[in-house]
Amino acid sequence: MHELAGKVVLVTGAARRVGEAIARRLHGAGATVALHYRHAVAEAQALAAEFEALRPGSAACLQADLLDTASLPGLVDGVLERFGRLDGLVNNASSFFPTPLGEITEAAWDDLVGSNFKAPLFLTQAAAPALAASRGAVVNITDIHAERPLAGYALYCAAKGALLTLTRALAVELGPAVRVNAVAPGPILWPEGDDFPAAARQAIVDHTLLKREGSPDDIARAVCFLLAEATYVTGQVINVDGGRSAHL
Repeated sequence: MHELAGKVVLVTGAARRVGEAIARRLHGAGATVALHYRHAVAEAQALAAEFEALRPGSAACLQADLLDTASLPGLVDGVLERFGRLDGLVNNASSFFPTPLGEITEAAWDDLVGSNFKAPLFLTQAAAPALAASRGAVVNITDIHAERPLAGYALYCAAKGALLTLTRALAVELGPAVRVNAVAPGPILWPEGDDFPAAARQAIVDHTLLKREGSPDDIARAVCFLLAEATYVTGQVINVDGGRSAHL
C-alpha cells in the first residue's frame, strides 16, 4: 500500500477533477505530492491541508501559469527547495474546447497547444535532471482521440497527438535513467459546459465495450501503476476507456 513511500511527485492541475484523483491515489500510495494549480488556490490548499493532516510534510501547493514557459524551471525549483528531490512528474493539466474548422484562432492555438503539448515538453525538460538523479518517471495524460480524432476538436486532438508522440520521443531521449509513459482517458469526466448534451454522452457510453463511464480513479490507478510498479515499461500508452478505442 505504500509503493511510493519516500518518493516526491509533482502533479499539474492537481486541485480538481482527474488531477485531484491522481494526487489522492499517489498520496495514498505513500508519495509526497507537490500540487500544482493555476487559479484553483482554495481547492489546492484544502487538498494539501487534508494530506498534511494525514501525514505531516507530505504535500505542498505550487502556483504557476503553465503557458508561461519561462516560469516552468521555477516550478521544478520550488519542488526541490521544499522536498529536496523529484521522483515523478504527472503532466495532467489541460485545456479542452471545440475548434470548428474555419473558426480556429491563434488564441485557441496558444491555449490548446500550450497546455496540452508545449507545457509538458518544457516542464519535463526542466525536471529531467532531477528525475534522472532519482531514476524517476514521467506520466503524460493524453486522450484516446490523440489517435482517433473527435469531430469538431481538430486542434485539441492534434495537440494531444503531439503529446503522444512526445511521450515516445522523450522515452528515447531520457532513457535509461527516466521512464516516460502516458495514460489516455476515454469517457471519464464530461467537460464543464454544454458541449456534450445527455444524448451525446449516452451515445459515447453505448459505444464503449463496457457500456459505462469510467471514474477519475480509474485514471489515477493507471498513473500510480506506471510510477510505482511498471519498472520495465517506457514509451507506452495505456488506454483507460472502457474499450471505446478498440472499435472507433
